[in-house]
Amino acid sequence: MSKRDIGAEVLAGINEIKAFKKGSGKLKVTELAEPSEPSVIRTKLKLSQSAFAGLLGVSMRTLQDWEQGRRAPQGPAIALLRIAEQHPEVFAKLH
Repeated sequence: MSKRDIGAEVLAGINEIKAFKKGSGKLKVTELAEPSEPSVIRTKLKLSQSAFAGLLGVSMRTLQDWEQGRRAPQGPAIALLRIAEQHPEVFAKLH
């Protein structure tokens, strides 16, 4: 395994930002895909509504509202749903 030179990576990032501010550089942009519907993710994880809501740190009522389309997840909840979908092993360890 090779060791990363974090200091060099940070300096390279700072130099990229400086170049961008001067108009001579371009920053890398990564688009994040929207996560699947909460019910789809929960079903794949084989969790009850109660267990999934607990792992997400929301009430069961909130999860039900998301699953029934009455409300949509916002901010940090979207990030957690993305993690649950892309890295289910994380939620398996927590459960």
